[in-house]
Amino acid sequence: MPVLRVIVLAVALLLTACSMEQLRKEIPQLSKGEDELNDAIRYYEDGNYLHAQADLQSALESGLTRESEVKAHKYLAFIHCISGRENQCRDEFKKALEIDPELELTPAETGHPVWGQVFRNVKLTTKPKK
Repeated sequence: MPVLRVIVLAVALLLTACSMEQLRKEIPQLSKGEDELNDAIRYYEDGNYLHAQADLQSALESGLTRESEVKAHKYLAFIHCISGRENQCRDEFKKALEIDPELELTPAETGHPVWGQVFRNVKLTTKPKK
């Protein structure tokens, strides 16, 4: 009987290991760029704009999904705007809108006294890439 238990346990462990490996393959892993984007947003929310900007640039260079690329450019625009760099702010909003012409800011973002108007002006003048 003890030998049978050992065999059953060994088979169960083997099946568990196989199913865990299959599960790892099926769960999408975040790319390095996506990890950096998440870190950048945390830095941004903590008010650490210098680190946020560096991680946003790195995330864009590492590769992001279309949606994440738009988000990275949006956050870069916010950082440039609040840092008094309106031209760079405008450029980042333009890049985001060229990728996603339907981009809209949240109501809180739209009402921001610095970048709200910049975004509206850029949206009016940006044409999508073909």
